[in-house]
Amino acid sequence: MTEQVKARNNLWDNFFRKRDGEESSVKHLLSSVPIFSQLTDKELSKIESIVHHRKYRADEYVFAQGDPGLGMYIIEEGEVVILHSISDGTIKELAKLKDGDFFGELSLLDESPRSASAVANTPSSIIGFFRPDLLDLLTRSPKAGTKILLKLGEVIGTRLRVTNEQLSKLSAEMESRNSNK
Repeated sequence: MTEQVKARNNLWDNFFRKRDGEESSVKHLLSSVPIFSQLTDKELSKIESIVHHRKYRADEYVFAQGDPGLGMYIIEEGEVVILHSISDGTIKELAKLKDGDFFGELSLLDESPRSASAVANTPSSIIGFFRPDLLDLLTRSPKAGTKILLKLGEVIGTRLRVTNEQLSKLSAEMESRNSNK
């Protein structure tokens, strides 16, 4: 894998993912996602009961760039690519995600339009956790909801720091190229 692709995937890495060979129940999968990692077994059971399961065919959109953000997704099995369409029609692959990876978590905080598309690259089984479910959980179980929000903040903060580092490196490269002309 090239350094550029590795750097792009760092934005989407599930740094706390459980490794191959471990139990694969939905509750266990949820506990491997950083946003849910601080929940008790009982709280994970609540989340397990409200998540939505869906199967996608290869090349089927999970969501399209510009769609309203409704929630986050966790890949139970399969592969999803994150694509960004530029105004000139060029499509860039931002990341290739696999079992245990998650995406779309920012939409748990707001319903802003999606900044990229997510497309199943292979037949995929995906779990959805949606904003209304989180808001309801905050009302019914504030402690669990708060744990999720705090971990969500950490994940978003980590991804923002990685993005800032990558932008800084890119800016330095561009300045270097411009000064060598």
